[in-house]
Amino acid sequence: MGKLASIIIRTKNEERWITQCLHGVFEQEYKDYEVILVDNESEDKTLEKAGQFKLAKVVKCTEYLPGKALNMGIRESKGDYIVCLSGHCIPVNAKWLGNLLKGLDDPKVAGVYGRQEPMSFTPDSDKRDLTLVFGLDRKVQEKDSFFHNANSAMRKEAWQKYPFDEAVTNIEDRVWAKRVLEQGYKIVYEPEASVYHYHGIHQNSNEQRCANVVKIMEKLHTGFSRKPIDMEKMDVAAIIPVKGEARYVGGTPLLEYTIKRAKESKYINSVIVSTDNEETGKLARKLGANVPFIRDLSLSKEGIDLAQVLQYTMRKLEESRILPDIVILLEVTFPFRPEGLLDDMIARLAEGGFDSVVAAKKENKAIWQQKDGVISQIEEGITPRQFKEPTYIELKGVGCVTHPEFLREGKLLGDKVGIYELDNPYSHLEVRSEDDFRMAASLIKGMFRE
Repeated sequence: MGKLASIIIRTKNEERWITQCLHGVFEQEYKDYEVILVDNESEDKTLEKAGQFKLAKVVKCTEYLPGKALNMGIRESKGDYIVCLSGHCIPVNAKWLGNLLKGLDDPKVAGVYGRQEPMSFTPDSDKRDLTLVFGLDRKVQEKDSFFHNANSAMRKEAWQKYPFDEAVTNIEDRVWAKRVLEQGYKIVYEPEASVYHYHGIHQNSNEQRCANVVKIMEKLHTGFSRKPIDMEKMDVAAIIPVKGEARYVGGTPLLEYTIKRAKESKYINSVIVSTDNEETGKLARKLGANVPFIRDLSLSKEGIDLAQVLQYTMRKLEESRILPDIVILLEVTFPFRPEGLLDDMIARLAEGGFDSVVAAKKENKAIWQQKDGVISQIEEGITPRQFKEPTYIELKGVGCVTHPEFLREGKLLGDKVGIYELDNPYSHLEVRSEDDFRMAASLIKGMFRE
């Protein structure tokens, strides 16, 4: 007889699997063990089916967290070894338990985890992941903290020193493994201790679970990479489309305010004005912008949208071997951009990995629309403003950071779009009508002092 092993099986509505799981456990060649079930408020027949087997104890766990559930079961255990097994994992053969425990003969080994194999109906993505992660070679880990409690064993004495973290929502196994490795222990992967696991290790690609896991990993590993794109090594071009003659506000060309902000940017390498007017082109060059061509007047006709203008502009730039990595669209009708706005938007694209980032104004008030002569409310207006999901009003003319590939295709935005919320009360003010120009003249004084 070997040392007593306490097998802790966690369950939550596992009636489909628990009979096969327990049959596999009670057929093991290694006979010195007890089985403790930790159940998380199962509402099916899990407990009734498990009750047909000789269990040492059933522990009821409410307000489930993975580390908490394991600790509850282990506190009720008598074994020198602790074995963790998910209620939907099925031992492949009768040698599973003995093979899992043999690695613990080495006192330097704190934990052993076994192989996980897919079932015939396991989704292909899970089959791929299980096959790639759980290979055929035995491994001894001294730095790598990968560990998996769906099929694992550990020394009771190691758990007594380092119980599972009861606060983390996921990967309590890897958190534990990192702690014991830091104390000089080793972790062993034993492919001969194998179980069938029908859903794989990534919970069917659940996005919320994935986000939680990543947050924990970032805290767990100080070297976890968070490096964004280095925009200072990218060629970022500002494109300013202008139609017709330049207009003035406060005695200054409206164009100048936008060029000035673009040239202040630490990321923008070139400021390109795309205009259909020779005089406007000359003015833009005088203000320090590049005007590599005068665009075709056909693009100034009614019905031509901004995306078509930018598609033409992108084609002409690339024909001239001007090949920016990132493009930021700026329209001259927004002269009240605050300092640093453009760099903040560019940085947001880099840090968030977005296809595009567009400036927008948040709106929490009720929104109405007119369709076929009928005005209707888009959202109920009775919810208090602070509890509403915000709506954003796109203001791409203030700034839209994007990639050339989208302009080339005749569109502005990619699929993954980030919103840059404008919090400056003036930045979203647009100057187009005569009234706008009069208003702007009274506001703009002092905003662009040298």
